[in-house]
Amino acid sequence: MNLTSAELRKLVVPLVLTLALLAAGTALLGWMKRELVRSNAQLAAAKTERNQSRGRLARISDEEREVKERMEVYQQLDQAGILGEEHRLEWADAIAHIRTTRELLDLRYRIEPQKPLVSVPGKPANVDFFASTMKVDIALLHEGDLLAFLRDLRDSGNQYTAVQRCSLVRSGASQGTLLSLAPRLRAQCEIHLITIIDRAAKPS
Repeated sequence: MNLTSAELRKLVVPLVLTLALLAAGTALLGWMKRELVRSNAQLAAAKTERNQSRGRLARISDEEREVKERMEVYQQLDQAGILGEEHRLEWADAIAHIRTTRELLDLRYRIEPQKPLVSVPGKPANVDFFASTMKVDIALLHEGDLLAFLRDLRDSGNQYTAVQRCSLVRSGASQGTLLSLAPRLRAQCEIHLITIIDRAAKPS
């Protein structure tokens, strides 16, 4: 099909417009692809930041819970009198009270000088554990008296009680007579009375 010069001149404008539209469309597609890539990158960055923020919030929440738990433990230890210097007078009063309440007529004890406990795993650097070893010699009617004494000593507070060893021997009193009311057992125990000193704590 042959076109005349006049017809060709009429087609020039539509062809130019078509080429311009094609070029504009190509440029628009390229721009849209770049914008899509940039948007995806921004979305990925926002997701990463959101995940990091969630992780930080989770860590903060865990740290707050851990601090709260430690504070509760600290307050319990403080209320029990375990924190701070040893309480020898309170210990003596507690043992005297146990002796009277349990009617332990023959109870002898000795508390040795306080010594640091060096084998406490995971302890904070500013916290020190100390043990005052108490050696007890006590006459008993039966084994239950020893358990009651140890329980009362533990519940008296002002220390954490850790029994290291106890030995029981028969005292030789016979049964079936009035001597049956006399102690028939003798216990010798070694007990650690443990206190905790927090060097970072402010004096009250």
